[in-house]
Amino acid sequence: MAFDKLGRFFGIAEDDEMNEAPYTEVDEQQEEVPQPQKNERRANVVSINSGVGATSKIVLYEPRVYSDAKEVAQNLLNNKAVIINFARMDDEQAQRIVDFITGTVYALNGEIQRVGDKIFLATPPKFETDGKIAELVEKKDKMD
Repeated sequence: MAFDKLGRFFGIAEDDEMNEAPYTEVDEQQEEVPQPQKNERRANVVSINSGVGATSKIVLYEPRVYSDAKEVAQNLLNNKAVIINFARMDDEQAQRIVDFITGTVYALNGEIQRVGDKIFLATPPKFETDGKIAELVEKKDKMD
């Protein structure tokens, strides 16, 4: 029986037992699928660089209380750079947040740097910063 089926498949066996459905002509008035034109972009075409240069975000943050440091750290954990402005905080609270963020950045192998008076930039490891702000370097040298 298995050999009969195999033989029929390859056309070797007799076709007595095969019940073939009669051929019916297909109506050629089916809807035509529009073909994309040469200049039209296809939805399934993906740029080679689409995964390489994924969008990075920089979050601007102005904390008011110490508990806001958790949100800043969460953004760093989500691979977002954070610019933190401490203008609306007293120096003691700001120093505590800077210490907390410095610990977070250290754990992630990121960086934190001062970019202005009471303004810091904290970056996760995939971000790269280049250059220095001369005014801050001069102030730091005068303080030492």
